[in-house]
Amino acid sequence: MTNIAIDNFSFTPREVTVKEGSTITWVNHDDVPHTVVSKDQKFRSKALDTNDQFSFTFTNAGTYVYFCSVHPIMVGKVIVK
Repeated sequence: MTNIAIDNFSFTPREVTVKEGSTITWVNHDDVPHTVVSKDQKFRSKALDTNDQFSFTFTNAGTYVYFCSVHPIMVGKVIVK
């Protein structure tokens, strides 16, 4: 399992490469809500409050660009091989 931190209005790491079948968990460490939404609508979290988390398992290879719908300047990328 791979974790991505949501902290200081950014996703860390901003880009990650994983194998097919991998699960990624995003954890919000900010004191404001954030979301994790893929641009292609393959996954979408609810609003994540402080210490809330969202997990998604990537079953298909490809590049998945995602963002926070509350703060669209926050972007990240998952590359699945």
